Amino acid sequence: MIPARSATVARWRAKVRSMITEPLDLTPIDFDCLRCGETHPMRFRSVCPRCRDELRASLAREAKDVEVAEYEPKMNVTPNAVALKD
Repeated sequence: MIPARSATVARWRAKVRSMITEPLDLTPIDFDCLRCGETHPMRFRSVCPRCRDELRASLAREAKDVEVAEYEPKMNVTPNAVALKD
């Protein structure tokens, strides 16, 4: 029983090794745009270049500095309570 199992494992490992070592085929395939529905050649199913540019333009925001109040502990919290313990 063990030899049959090891043969199965060996065949499975050979398949996995061949899948890992094969070069990826990243040629564009015609996909429908997820936003407008037009067909464009893309490597992955996504939005078309025109929709991507529109989204970047409409969602672009300027970075701004945000002022945050200084941390003040609650009244019931004693700073460094462990060090004051005698």
